Amino acid sequence: MTGSVLDLAELRRILRIVAGTEQGVDLDADILDTSFSDLGYDSLALLEAAAQILREFGVRLDDDALLDAKSPRQLLDLVSTADSLS
Repeated sequence: MTGSVLDLAELRRILRIVAGTEQGVDLDADILDTSFSDLGYDSLALLEAAAQILREFGVRLDDDALLDAKSPRQLLDLVSTADSLS
């Protein structure tokens, strides 16, 4: 998928792959501005998601910037401004 753009649907898929879904959390709802902690994802899950984003999209995310992203919207913004390896 290198060269593709990460969107919310792809981010949901990646989060499910790397960390599953917390019981009672609806990832298909409007989650753009919901905090990762409210969604049940901790820093380890975000680091795993970043590794998956690198593998699939060729986008390397700075760990500090990644951990500063508190919601899916902030993570998507970070990915859209990050340098691609391709």
